[in-house]
Amino acid sequence: MQLAVTILHIVIAVALVVIVLMQTGKDPGLSGVISGSGAQESFFGKNRSKSKEAVLGRITTALAILFILTSLALSIFFRG
Repeated sequence: MQLAVTILHIVIAVALVVIVLMQTGKDPGLSGVISGSGAQESFFGKNRSKSKEAVLGRITTALAILFILTSLALSIFFRG
């Protein structure tokens, strides 16, 4: 059981790193400051709940919760 949780924990950790690296930054950079279009695009832009960023955010949240749960499970297994 400990081995299974350890392997699952490692897989979740790698998946979490990959998903976080796939996300784009929220900072528009210098082009957003000059043009000022960043606020317009976020207000009038695509549907935020079905966008790629929203899906990646939900996956990140789920993986983070699973990572915490497996961390707690491993700490209980290896305590004694």
